Amino acid sequence: MPKLYPEDQQKVDEYLQSSVHQVERAPFRPLRLLAIIGVILLILTGLSFVIAKSQGVA
Repeated sequence: MPKLYPEDQQKVDEYLQSSVHQVERAPFRPLRLLAIIGVILLILTGLSFVIAKSQGVA
């Protein structure tokens, strides 16, 4: 990555330190994400079985 002039680097640092870029975020929870994906997958699987049953496929 190219180096910036000190004045430009100072402007970049000030921009990144402004309050707009200081957002508090909740910690990432991979197990919660995995659980949500699993629940959605189960719902879609159940829905597909119901549709197949109603169409006489299964």
